[in-house]
Amino acid sequence: MRIDLRIWRQPDTDSPGAMVAYRIEGVQQDMSFLEVLDTLNEDLILRGEDPVAFDHDCREGICGACSLVINGEPHGPERTTTCQLHMRAFRDGDTIDVEPWRAASFPVLKDLVVDRTALDRIIGAGGYISVPTGAAPEAQTVAVPKADADHAFEHAECIGCGACVAACPNGSAMLFTAAKVNHLNVLPQGAPERESRVLDMVERMDQEGFGGCTLAGACATACPKGIPLPSIAAMNKEWLRALRAGRSTADRPGR
Repeated sequence: MRIDLRIWRQPDTDSPGAMVAYRIEGVQQDMSFLEVLDTLNEDLILRGEDPVAFDHDCREGICGACSLVINGEPHGPERTTTCQLHMRAFRDGDTIDVEPWRAASFPVLKDLVVDRTALDRIIGAGGYISVPTGAAPEAQTVAVPKADADHAFEHAECIGCGACVAACPNGSAMLFTAAKVNHLNVLPQGAPERESRVLDMVERMDQEGFGGCTLAGACATACPKGIPLPSIAAMNKEWLRALRAGRSTADRPGR
């Protein structure tokens, strides 16, 4: 296959960028998209040119580091991570546009690499259980209803890639934040910080400059792990519950 790539090249955060065209011959259908970029970079290095900077780590669809917008779609035309996207999804002679995540809260560092530490700071605001638990307890020590366990596991699948933000017309991080709130708030281990968690994480999300959610639904469509759109409604319910709990505490005598 012959593939024409148009790739966003930008030397650093403060410099302007532009799409640059490259032609790659001999692409095999079973190659992953990242392997095609590897091939391109090998050629660029041999020619003494600067290789294309892009993020990757596990290349097994686990970490979500391979964050690319391909032909306008986060991670490309299939519902998977970029590293698991194979060239059989394209045809001989195709022109493919490759861009970084586009969001105000994800500044471009170089080429296709963006700074996604805003998501880490949302996690740091409350997406954890702070009580030391020591060694892993016996699985049956704390009974968890199956519905709650299923709900927690469904949301724990979020890998924090940021595709939801890149897909959202508002650049919202609501689906990501909802996944991190919901998978802890339904479990007994997360109960002591249930109210503070959702309030602190939503507040931090707003501080990071993410856009507001209008339930466009593009986030859930782009999510490679299938985090469902109703997760946002569930988090909103938790947020309102936490607000009511805070008000009732403040209204108690002696406070």
